[in-house]
This record gives sequence, structure tokens and C-alpha cells, in this order.
Amino acid sequence: MPSSRSRWSKRSLTAQAMGHVDPITKAVVPPIHVATTYIRDEDNAYSSGFVYGRPDNATVREAEEVLAMLEEAEAGALLFSSGMAAATAVFQALDPGDHIVASKVMYWALRNWLMTEAVRWGLKVDFVETDNLDALRKAVKPGETKLVWIETPSNPLWTITDIAGAAEIAHAAGARLAVDSTTASPIHTRPLNLGADIVMHAATKVLNGHSDVVAGALAGAKADAFWTRVVNIRKMQGAILGPFEAYLLMRGMRTLHVRTAAQARSALDLAQRFAAHPKVARVLYPGLPQHPGHDIAARQMENGFGYMLSIQVSEGEAAAIRTAARVGLWKRATSLGGVESLIEHRASIEGPGTPCPPDLLRLSTGIEDVEDLYRDLDEALRA
Repeated sequence: MPSSRSRWSKRSLTAQAMGHVDPITKAVVPPIHVATTYIRDEDNAYSSGFVYGRPDNATVREAEEVLAMLEEAEAGALLFSSGMAAATAVFQALDPGDHIVASKVMYWALRNWLMTEAVRWGLKVDFVETDNLDALRKAVKPGETKLVWIETPSNPLWTITDIAGAAEIAHAAGARLAVDSTTASPIHTRPLNLGADIVMHAATKVLNGHSDVVAGALAGAKADAFWTRVVNIRKMQGAILGPFEAYLLMRGMRTLHVRTAAQARSALDLAQRFAAHPKVARVLYPGLPQHPGHDIAARQMENGFGYMLSIQVSEGEAAAIRTAARVGLWKRATSLGGVESLIEHRASIEGPGTPCPPDLLRLSTGIEDVEDLYRDLDEALRA
């Protein structure tokens, strides 16, 4: 790529995977490097920069470069074999006895891990409503709290936490701020620019966008000792993403801008229409002015408010479950962020102890015709 790379927008660079061209074939699609071991030089060095496949891979590096560019991550980005592998690597970089404050409403699998495995390893975890900065400030213990973990918008209630405000509170206490920005994506929010130290993505979701890759990612604000520790954890535990999965992820990211724009437009349209639906008691979507976090979302999000929303069915839990069973175009499946629209009765997945209301249906808006999506769900609600 010519040195004039800085001339081009993020959208252009992402679409061309940073402009990489294979030096041998001149192919515009980067090849998949599957080798697990590499030849040493005569002087016993590795001038290629590659030694072994567990800590490093050329295809993975290329996808990491795209993500680091999107997040404006000075330390770079790391790809993991799943979102959970990425998230837990951050907590594993802490020391036994360290105190953590985390969002009460967050990805359920990670919340379960924090309540069980993290505690068993000696970490101390408190869950608070992080959209309430006063509550966050009271929960943080100066000198003891080492990490504040927030998810915004938070799954599946889509509450909004003020990232800049949370960063100020965390840093004043001597802690780092990590942000799960899976549902926002770097197209809508760049947490590092708002003061966060680490941003995490379940790259399985909208970053890939095609429901065919399980992947996770971290991006760091600076390459300090803590970030180096995270890098070493991935290396030693072998949690790197495979080269074929990295290739698919990069293929997905090349259309990230156009997908997220279409999905956000449709999500806002659906949210506005279902807010007036007689069978819907409430719509949860930060793009609606009546949403409690709308003003903060409008300040820290751009290019729309994302593709995720939830509706609470007015006739209760049984009606919500029946509605999800009656749709045709919406797919009744877990996960989110793909080009296909998904519907899920989330409380059934999360089980006892969930903060998710039993009448709630989580909607992941895809790229189908929005009129078809509305008609399909409207008919299911009215049936």
C-alpha cells in the first residue's frame, strides 16, 4: 500500500482490508496463511517475524490491523477464538484479590463466569447499574478496584453507560476501564477515544456479520504492562483465532460500514413503529427520545444507534413466547449482528437470576426489507 494510506477514510480502508495486495499473485483478496511453523535464518533468527502458529499468524495479523485502525487503538488489536476468550483474558491479567466493578446488565455468559470462576480464582466482583454514575462512583474502591467493566449498549435492555464519565471515575480510583462494545461496533462508538483503556468485541456478532465465525477481539489504548500481560495470556493459553476464521472475519469487516448503516436505519424504523403498537408495552432502543439513555447515546454514538432493540409484549411472557414461535421471516435463534434478523425470548436463555423481564423479546435487525420485517412481527403479535 502506498504511504498515502492516511489520505483515505476508515470506510475506504476497511472495504479494501487496508489495501493489502498479495505480492506474488497481485490478488486483491489477502491469502489465507495456514502454516504453523516457519524457517529460521542461517544466523538462527526469524527475520520474517513469525516463529510458530500458536501466538501469531499472518492472516490474523491482517484482520487485527483492520480492527486496530477502526478503533484507533495505539496498542493494536488481538483476535481470540471467541468473545468469552477475549473477555476472560482481561480478567485473568488481574491478580488474586483485585476488586472489579461490572455492569449488572451485561452479556449473560460473562456475568455467570464472573460470579463463579472469577470468584473461585480470588477476584472480588461487584455488579452495579453502571448507567448510574453515582452508583458506579460509590461501588469503586480507590486503591482496591483495578478494573471497571461496562457494556454499552447493554444486552438485552440496551441501557447506556456514559463511557467518558465511567473512565473518569475508574482512573480517579487507580483502575482501568474496559468496555464491551459488541453491539455498538466501532462504527457507532469508539470507546478508546472516550477514555477507555480496553475495548472488547464478541466478533462473532456484527464485526463478522454473517453468523459463520466464532471470534473475539480486544483493542488497547496503550501498550503498557497490563496489555503485555493480556498478550502473553493469549500466547500461553493458545486462544488465538484460526487463520480461516480470521479470513472470514476480515471478509465480514470489509462490508461493516454498509451493513451497520442499513441495520441501524431499520432498527430505528422498527423501534418507532412498535412503540405505537397495541400489542407492545414498551420498546427498548437508545435511538428513541423516551429511552432513559438517549441523550448520552446521542453524545457518544454516531452513525445511528445500532441494530439491537427489545420489545416487551403487553400480554406477558406466554404471549411473548408464542409471538417468537409464529414469525416467519425473523429467525428464532440466539446470537445477534448477522445479516439475517433474529428474535429470541431472552429470559428463557438466561434462566433464574436474569435481570431480563419475562415478557421481553430481543430483536437483532438484519438487512432484509424493513417492511417485511415489520409485517412479519406485527402479524405474529396480533395472531
